[in-house]
Amino acid sequence: MLGVLLLAGGAVALLYFALERWYRTPLPGVAATTIVEIAPGEPLGRVAERLAARGLIDHPRVLTWLARRAGKAGHIQAGEYAIAPGTSPSALLDQFVEGRVLLHPVTLVEGWTIATALDSLHANAVLKRTVERADEALMARLGAPGVAAEGEFFPDTYLVPKGATDFEVLKLAHSRLADRLASAWLRRRPDLPLATPYEALILASIVEKETGDPEERPHIAAVFVNRLRRGMRLQTDPTVIYGLGAAYDGSIHKRDLTRDTPYNTYTRDGLPPTPIALASAAALDAAVAPADSDDLYFVATGRGDGRHEFSRSLEAHNAAVGRYLERLRGGGGGGRR
Repeated sequence: MLGVLLLAGGAVALLYFALERWYRTPLPGVAATTIVEIAPGEPLGRVAERLAARGLIDHPRVLTWLARRAGKAGHIQAGEYAIAPGTSPSALLDQFVEGRVLLHPVTLVEGWTIATALDSLHANAVLKRTVERADEALMARLGAPGVAAEGEFFPDTYLVPKGATDFEVLKLAHSRLADRLASAWLRRRPDLPLATPYEALILASIVEKETGDPEERPHIAAVFVNRLRRGMRLQTDPTVIYGLGAAYDGSIHKRDLTRDTPYNTYTRDGLPPTPIALASAAALDAAVAPADSDDLYFVATGRGDGRHEFSRSLEAHNAAVGRYLERLRGGGGGGRR
């Protein structure tokens, strides 16, 4: 009798160690990272059978039984999962229980308008569309009633699970913008002709649209700051273009510079009423800490490098414009101030 008990006990021990070994051994069917989705409310048993049907695990019922013994079977979370090679049944179950879902990058690009950003979110197959317009209702939902949506979102890459909403991305971007703007404002130069963080954001958006060269941003900002100090109009084409809206045909015409809109900085003093684009961290930094410069004008070099030539006097600026036009004779556009 004792022998039978010993044999039975030995068999149980062997079974336990075999199960434990299987539970900790990498899944043989996962040779490359594999995507698996769990539907809301789907039981682990059904998930395990689906994985077995795809050849990813070899003992689905054992996985379910062990999960029940550990009290984990009823706690798996819905979502999209990436199963990497080397994952064991134990690690797989922990991944499902902890909800470590696959995250997708969603990028908002500096210089985009909020309309462009929203179009990009709507075109992203990972996201659910819940926001139709960047309007007062959206800003109220974000806790900023009465604030214009333009420029209120930080351009960055956000990692979100499949099925996240466009609103969730915008909420992340709005929160990050608030943090970055507050941080930048604390680092501002004390002599800036800017009364509020919002004015700094407006200036940063203009700097963003005027140059994509990180090295030039503080110099561009200095020109605008110098103009504000002297009471000169900013005379910046990107604000005119923004004010034209759908009427902009791809080129700035003389009539556009004289057509008055709230954003035409050729016809109106000071900053425009709102930002005109999403401003990067570099543009925010430039707006609050512009370069030490007495320059009041700039014009594109015309060399195709995206850079500008800066001037302190109108006479020097006109000469720079002449050089720019000479280089581009017979060719396309550029900016002037």
